[in-house]
Amino acid sequence: MAGVDEAGRGPLAGPVVAGCVVLPLDCAYHRFKDSKKLSAAARQDLFAELHECGAGIGYAVVSSQEIDQFNILRASLMAMARAVAQLAGKLAAGPDYLLVDGTFTAPVSLPQRALVKGESRSASIAAASIVAKVVRDRLMEEYHAEFPLYNFQQNKGYPTAAHRRAIECFGPCAIHRRTFKGVREFVCGAAANPAPRHQGLW
Repeated sequence: MAGVDEAGRGPLAGPVVAGCVVLPLDCAYHRFKDSKKLSAAARQDLFAELHECGAGIGYAVVSSQEIDQFNILRASLMAMARAVAQLAGKLAAGPDYLLVDGTFTAPVSLPQRALVKGESRSASIAAASIVAKVVRDRLMEEYHAEFPLYNFQQNKGYPTAAHRRAIECFGPCAIHRRTFKGVREFVCGAAANPAPRHQGLW
């Protein structure tokens, strides 16, 4: 059984990342909690523990360009499907069943169940949320070096007041989601040729 979760639906910049994790039978399940309820240091420690304890780990990244092309809901589900496929490529057999955080199942041909607030109900989903969050945060820290004006190292692409001011002042960079409100208004030529309005549940 694998848990599946994603990180990065809400930001104005950067990718959405999904994690897929199969926990070993003898691990300390209680240690894995919703990544949003953990400090950055705790997430890093648990990310390392997942690798050390022999968990099956897969993750996938869907870019901001793909998010703009498909919308954030479809992009999130695509990331989940890719994470499941990556994990399946590493395992001799399985995963056989998925527990997916949220109200939608992943677009893969495996038995599965969607669990609302799944990070609080399933250790494997919680572990997947940690993988997704840590991988995404590390990517955003790398993007900070490339685009320092937006302080991605701190805001991770989320719509903080300072991040919104930076977009207004400098315009969007290459990893901003140009169909999202808060970005599309500042895309060059937006007034004459507006970007398609962001659609989806988030």
